[in-house]
Amino acid sequence: MTRVKGGTVARARRKKVLNQAKGYFGSKHRLYKTAHEQVMHSGQYAFRDRRQNKRNFRKLWITRINAACRENEISYSKFINGLNKAGVTINRKMLSELAIDSPESFSDLVKIAKDSLEGKNYKPAMPKKEEVKEEKVAEKKTTTKKTTTKKEGSTGTKTTAKKESSTGTKTTAKKASTKKTVKKEAE
Repeated sequence: MTRVKGGTVARARRKKVLNQAKGYFGSKHRLYKTAHEQVMHSGQYAFRDRRQNKRNFRKLWITRINAACRENEISYSKFINGLNKAGVTINRKMLSELAIDSPESFSDLVKIAKDSLEGKNYKPAMPKKEEVKEEKVAEKKTTTKKTTTKKEGSTGTKTTAKKESSTGTKTTAKKASTKKTVKKEAE
């Protein structure tokens, strides 16, 4: 029996790890053993930090909202409680964007929150419905008929399907269990 070397497979595996470690400092991108250790740790860090990233952004948004609330003489917790009582559902990301980009609209939200905390009922103004002009588009009517027949030799079943497509699609299918009933339907 001839000797089989596993050199190509092992080299490919090591090369894959070294490619993943590209850009790491020192021997971590040159030597296989240290590169492999670092790639394993990097994967764990990436998994962990994808979750921590969401927490960090939420903290940032809350900090921004709190700063904008303090400018409008209300605390963050009272502001959020007031919005919830008023039935206003805006996520913290959008609230922080409003606080940065348009302080006027944020101060309107603060006013709504303060009113709902005092017991006033907030009813959102319904947007006016504009009459939409219906444009009639000329639809092209295409009619295609397609008939397919399948025969299965061992069971003796015959399936006939008929398709017709125009503006709506119509599909009918008949199935017969034996050859005798198929012949009777044909007559």
